[in-house]
Amino acid sequence: MTLGIALAATNADNYVDAIVDQARVVHELGVGSVWFGQRMDYDSPALAGIVGREVPGLQVGTSAIPVVGRHPLIVAAQAQTAQAATHGRYHLGVALGSALVAGAFGAPFDRPIARLREFLTAITQLLDTGTAEFHGELLAAAPPWPTALPGAQPRTPVLVAAMGPQALRVTGELADGILPFLAGPKGLAGTIVPAITRASARTPRVVAFVPAVVTADVDAARAQALERLAFYEQIPSYRRVIDLEGASRAGELALIGDEETVAAGIRRYYEAGATEVVLVSTDLTGPADEHRTWSLAGELAAQHTTVSASADPARN
Repeated sequence: MTLGIALAATNADNYVDAIVDQARVVHELGVGSVWFGQRMDYDSPALAGIVGREVPGLQVGTSAIPVVGRHPLIVAAQAQTAQAATHGRYHLGVALGSALVAGAFGAPFDRPIARLREFLTAITQLLDTGTAEFHGELLAAAPPWPTALPGAQPRTPVLVAAMGPQALRVTGELADGILPFLAGPKGLAGTIVPAITRASARTPRVVAFVPAVVTADVDAARAQALERLAFYEQIPSYRRVIDLEGASRAGELALIGDEETVAAGIRRYYEAGATEVVLVSTDLTGPADEHRTWSLAGELAAQHTTVSASADPARN
């Protein structure tokens, strides 16, 4: 059971220092990976590289950099720098983006699937071969010098926040897996996992991002989840997967309750086809419950490691 935590800090005097401190705590509790969204105030690959270097052994990932407003040459360089800094523990996540994000760059948000295909084609060439000769309709990547970075091995995995049929098809053809968010077990098992599996030549990674908090104050946590996640209800891709789950509100998909309740909810995601689960919004009801949630993640990861070791004849 590969479990991760999406980290974010509030009221920090120094955001990077605060995230490094959180990552150390999470790692000590036995959690295997930490992930960072791409915002407008920090650079996610840079933050991941710093955290991975400060906390040896911890896997670090970006979820996810919108391809609109970015160029594959720049993102490939960022990813390889983080990969070298962490000695092979960085995972690159990208996303289509939105009209809101595109507007921040003064860029149009048109033909998002075509842009995703071209971006993935170019960045795959760059990461696989150390160069590219790509000339598409929406972007080009033809560096005059080699782009391979010494130490950036193994090749950085590329994951996509894809959930719609066209994005899943492109991702299956060109990337290593997906980063679904607010896609519950029904949507994963019935629609998303079959679609990405059909489109992939190899077994794809399915890294499900799931809002979760272990707490005794279920009502307060649910109210916070409904408020915090309401934004996604207006975005068509998220609205689609919320509807697939039979929910009316995004906050209904949050796993909230005691350790047994949240653990059971996490297991349902693996049963639905997730290869990894990353818990997000673990701070819904404050630091004490957040630490309790991280502790549960570490315990579940340790249980899985013990079971896997006992079942492996080579270890016995």
